[in-house]
Formats: sequence, structure tokens, C-alpha cells
Amino acid sequence: MATREGNLEAPKRAPIHWESESYTDPDSVDAELERVFDICHGCRRCVSLCNAFPTLFDLIDESDTFEIDGVEKESYKDVVSQCYMCDLCAETKCPYLPPHEWAVDFPHLMLRAKARYLEEKKPKFRDRILTSTEPLFTMASTPGISGVANLVLQNKPTRKLGEMMFGVHADAPIPRFYGKTAKRRLKKLGDSLTNEKTDQDSAETKLKDTASTKNWVSDRVAIFVTCYGDASSPQVVEDLVKILVHNGIHVEIIQDAHCCGMPKFELGDIQSIKGRKEQNIPIFLKYVNAGFQIMSIVPSCTLMYRQEVPLLFSDDEDVKQVQAAFVDPFEYLLNGSKQEIISTEFKESLGRLTYHAACHQRVQNIGQRTKSFLSLIPDTTVTMLERCSGHGGTHAIKKETYASAMKIARPVTRQLAQSEPDTFGSDCPIAGRLIAHGLDEKMAVEHPISMVRRAYGLS
Repeated sequence: MATREGNLEAPKRAPIHWESESYTDPDSVDAELERVFDICHGCRRCVSLCNAFPTLFDLIDESDTFEIDGVEKESYKDVVSQCYMCDLCAETKCPYLPPHEWAVDFPHLMLRAKARYLEEKKPKFRDRILTSTEPLFTMASTPGISGVANLVLQNKPTRKLGEMMFGVHADAPIPRFYGKTAKRRLKKLGDSLTNEKTDQDSAETKLKDTASTKNWVSDRVAIFVTCYGDASSPQVVEDLVKILVHNGIHVEIIQDAHCCGMPKFELGDIQSIKGRKEQNIPIFLKYVNAGFQIMSIVPSCTLMYRQEVPLLFSDDEDVKQVQAAFVDPFEYLLNGSKQEIISTEFKESLGRLTYHAACHQRVQNIGQRTKSFLSLIPDTTVTMLERCSGHGGTHAIKKETYASAMKIARPVTRQLAQSEPDTFGSDCPIAGRLIAHGLDEKMAVEHPISMVRRAYGLS
């Protein structure tokens, strides 16, 4: 049979067999890296996405053979270290992703290589701390400590010292922390389900009847606040709640959920992700069985439970139920507007709006839901930017990769400045922060959820 060109069919990501003996076997990993790198060398479609591909192609072009066989296998680490798991190469560029017979899944191969290198050598102390977002953000947002933490983190001499001692770039944008976190602001919304007795059988029947239906919209939403949303973007979480309540949606705040695990995913620390999964799935399942859909304001956290955790634990039926219940906020709003559940009666226009489509929202394959919903607001013109912001989890704040991140962000900041918007924002609050940093803070970033709250005229 003739080989079919890829991208003629929907991507089909394969389960990740991370518990098999060969998964982190050095010879097996190197052989697969060589196979895939050779395919990438002959294609080069992804050269502009991130620094992993230019690093690979430079290694090949500077070798004696001008082929992958001329590259030392020890140098493969240089490529792997530049991948921050944005997933764009797989979901937006690669013609050889399954079901193509070559079965190239570059991001998940990078995950495998990171897991292999993690077994051989523990990550740096800095990287272990930066990816431990739950305890780190909890501590920094403690009332009485958050103000001090913000002063220290914005102090230039302290940042220079931090760069020398810990490798956190002195100029990299650091989150602002709030003592009045989202969970503290909205605690009253997180109590009722605990005290509410639901008919679990009927709720599960309703779930099976509706969750499998495309564009399902529940009248009950549970907010997975996330580490970042809770400590650093509480106003955006509050704005999301206001929008949903304005539309008559019953909202609960999931108070006891833990980190999604995405920061550890970047390290290849699958055991830590397993621990988070075992903590979170029973908590999420309680809401799923009561007929709730689940959403967060951070696309990466949503992606973990829509794609990565289900692929890592493909035989777990509870994970599959939770996967079906997770939804992007604008996917929910747009679907709800079509079903007349979500109002399109807006009181204010947003004028010229430039919107950055976050990588981890794009790879959920839900279409341009944010742009489509924002375009429903009268007298509002939406310009969408579909380039990576370069933040990539911890990539943009590490000393050795900060310059690379800013280079990746440059096309976004240039196009944004050229669009001369009245307001701009990204689905990812972390990406939005880096874009504003790239503009030298000349324009204030506004999350699209906050834009919608403003358009509704909600205080």
C-alpha cells in the first residue's frame, strides 16, 4: 500500500507506555531519537516553532556527514533540553503524526527522553523548586508574606543575586502573588457540593447521555482554580465566576484540588504526575458524577486532563470520565451561546482587540473559540496571533533559555505592536505576562475572560 501523506486525517495520539522496561532504556531511547531526528532533518517544517529544531538542524549541518549519523548521541540532550512541551509541532505542523505509519510524535518522544535523563541524573535544585508550583505558590501567597515576596522578587539587586546563585534570569518576568487568593475570595462557592446529597446513579446516567455528545453544555460548572490562577491571577478566576453566574450557571470552586502536574511534565517526572493524578481524579470525579463540567483559566492545566493524563493512564476509566468533563472556558461560552444558555447581550464594546491564541489551547483541537466568542461583542474587531509566546513553563525564566524565549516571542510582540489595539490578551495568563514584558510593559495585558466580564458591564 502506498504511504499516505499525513494531516489528511485527524491526529491520533498513541497511549504513552511509560511503565514498560524499554521506555527509559538508553539504547532504545537513543534509537528512537535517531529515527525521528532523521525524519525531522528531511522535513524541517517546524524550524520556526522553538529552539529545539534549530538546535537539531545545527548539530546535523555542522557534523562531518551532514546527516544524523554524524551527530554524537550525547548531543541529543541539547535538543531535548530546548523542548518545553508546547505540542505545536505535533498538532499544527507535523505530517507524520499517527495515523501516519512513521508515527512521529516529537513532544512525547521528548517526554520519554526527559524521563530517561531524569533517571540518570536528578534535575538541578532550581528546576525542582520552580516546578514545585503548589508549595511555592502557596507559600508566596500566604497573607502577610505575599507583599514581602513581591517586593523581594521585584528588587533588582535581589534578582541579580538570584541569577548568580540559582540561575533565574534577572530580567525574566516573575508572577505577582496575592494574599487574597481566588480560593479565599470565593470560598463560599466551594462548600455546597460537600454538603449536598446527589443521586449518583441519575447523575452518572445524565453524564453518559450528555458528556459524549459534541458541544455538551452543562448548567453546572466546577472551577479548577490551579496554582497560578489561585495565587497569581485571582481576579481572572473571579471574573470567570461572575460571567457564569450572570448567565445563571451554578458554579462551584474546587477547593481541595492539587497541581495539575504540567510543570513536572516539562521535567519528564512522570512519577510526580502519577501522584497528582491519584490525588486529583477522585476529587474531580465527585463533581463529574454530579453533572458538572470542569474548567480552568490556564490552558496547560486543562490540557493535562484532556490529553496528557489520559494518554499516560489510558486504561483508567475514572480518568476517561474526568477527561470528558473538562472544557475550555471559551469553548463552553461559545457552545452555550449557540444553545441560548449564554447571553450575547453585551453593554460595552472592546474596540480594536488583539488576541494571542495560547499554544496549549490551540492543541486541544477545539477551533478558534475565543476569537469567535469575542467577535460576538458589538463594535469589536479581533486580530488573532497564532505564534508561540516563548514562555514554555519555566523556559522563559531560566538564565540559559531566557534569551531564546524572548527571541521566540519577538514575532508576537512585533505583530501586536503593529496592530495598535485598544486592549490585548492571551488565553494563557503566563504567556500574556511574557508578551507584555516583551513590549517593555508599554501595554497592559488583559485576559480575554476579563474582557468579556467588562463587555457584559459587570463590576
